[in-house]
Amino acid sequence: MVNLMKNEVGKSSIFREDKKAYIIAEIGLNHNGELQMAKDMITAAAKAGADAVKFQNWKAEDFIVDRSETVTYTSQRKEVTESFFDLCKRNEMKSGWIPILKDYCLDLRTDFISTPTTNEGVDDLINEGIKVIKNGSDYLGHIPLLKYMGQKAEVVIISTGMATLDEIEHAVEVLRNNSCEPTVLHCTSAYPTPYSEANLSAIETIRKSVGCEVGWSDHTVDPGVIHRAIHKWDAKIIEFHLDLDGKGEEFESGHCWLPEQIGSVIKQVRHAEDADGDGIKEPVPSEMSDRLWRTDPLDGLRPFKSIRNTFSS
Repeated sequence: MVNLMKNEVGKSSIFREDKKAYIIAEIGLNHNGELQMAKDMITAAAKAGADAVKFQNWKAEDFIVDRSETVTYTSQRKEVTESFFDLCKRNEMKSGWIPILKDYCLDLRTDFISTPTTNEGVDDLINEGIKVIKNGSDYLGHIPLLKYMGQKAEVVIISTGMATLDEIEHAVEVLRNNSCEPTVLHCTSAYPTPYSEANLSAIETIRKSVGCEVGWSDHTVDPGVIHRAIHKWDAKIIEFHLDLDGKGEEFESGHCWLPEQIGSVIKQVRHAEDADGDGIKEPVPSEMSDRLWRTDPLDGLRPFKSIRNTFSS
């Protein structure tokens, strides 16, 4: 479950008590507007080892001006063209879902996070006791919304796809000026993201520039990229897009993981983190029984003389 840690100026940031990477499963549109599907995806994320799931609580009316706009995409291996408004409306998080899904997450000891796009959406989360909310890449420059998030939430995670460093610095400044310490996700808003454009080294660039905890929002669907982000660039948060069965609205875009795929990666990540140890160089329990079978420093013979003396003649 999420822990909030106060930094030196008394502001909160998100972390795990064991200091391991905090892993978020982005559900996105893949619940297909169905509450049971949303619950099934939370179950799958928890079973795979994710610390949190993230939804998006917006209304299509809030950001789509031209309802005649169409979008063409692949669904179930068929090309589909429909109204962008209808697509979004069909996949909205429905009214009343937030408390239901929050409680369902609580039962599974999984954190509930969501991305609002309006002040009303922020209030819907805060009124249900949600402490951590996320601002999507598309809204990084929406300063009034950032200010409101900063005033209301304990922690705001911001994604930075398509952004310049100056824009990231400004967003962080806005949140800090409104009593909120952000966590930043480096992100490339390409679905899927080409390896050559992941630019993981920007994690360190952002960290040095703004002094925040920085993570990686993955769209590559490649285990090596996630391992590199954590173990090379010290990403504190990993976000990935999850689909339950390859039938979600976003799956055929090529940026979503299936539960068994990401479950294996999370297991590897946790093993690697455990392998780091505490840095103290001393014999460990699994090798203690072999210590006396080394070369005896007094006569150069193996095993130690104390062991040889127990041998029957």
